[in-house]
Amino acid sequence: MNFTKTTESDSIYNNLEKMSVNELLTNINNEDKSVPQAVEKSIPEIETLVAEIVAKLKDDGRLFYIGAGTSGRLGIVDASECPPTFGVPHDLVIGLIAGGDVAIRKAVEFAEDSAEQGWKDLKEYHVTDQDVVVGIAASGTTPYVIGALEKCNEHGIITGCITCNEGSPLALTAQFPIVVVVGPEFVTGSSRMKAGTAQKLVLNMISTTTMIQLGRVKGNKMVDMQLSNNKLVERGIKMIMQEIGVERTIAKKLLEEYKSVRAAIDNYTK
Repeated sequence: MNFTKTTESDSIYNNLEKMSVNELLTNINNEDKSVPQAVEKSIPEIETLVAEIVAKLKDDGRLFYIGAGTSGRLGIVDASECPPTFGVPHDLVIGLIAGGDVAIRKAVEFAEDSAEQGWKDLKEYHVTDQDVVVGIAASGTTPYVIGALEKCNEHGIITGCITCNEGSPLALTAQFPIVVVVGPEFVTGSSRMKAGTAQKLVLNMISTTTMIQLGRVKGNKMVDMQLSNNKLVERGIKMIMQEIGVERTIAKKLLEEYKSVRAAIDNYTK
């Protein structure tokens, strides 16, 4: 299959080693500025996928992210932040990476090259057609991800993807592809840069919009967040003060009693 892998195209900059620190930083920043505009073009596709995710999660399904390297790590970051931010169970949004958990910190050689392992990893979680699986790969050619989505398609499981190459095998495999074309990287082929930023932005959009649609935000506040440190407890107290118009001592007492911002607000009686 012939397609242009723009994530591997030559950087429009050269002789990077001869640039000053300021020149390097300025040029990287100039490249980064183009990423949100590229993401904006994909909003219709993101909206379509989110609608599918919301429908499945409302029907007791789960959301899986699956990727390798940087892409896999980004999926795991997004998945792991959903429980503390939105108070959802840890098994609602699940991130999988080629090579397993050790690959989160250290690259596992050739882990992404197995076309069978992704599906095996999904089966460990008893994936079903109630779930949605989103493959993440900047190149759009990662066998671990493509193989997993192919098997999902065979089993009637909704598939989406986030990639940065138009017409890639991954984009053609996913039922609901999101393709954010960011062009050549500042350092040729270093897709952890613009492509990684684009993937992170799209993941933010998917999970945040989904959780809002599931009722996990009130007004503009994370009322279901886990109170796992002093900063978050303090934030919770301020939310209660603002929402129901009470002074700090009452808000603190309510939070201590109900252990939840939402519960404190819902159970307050004047």
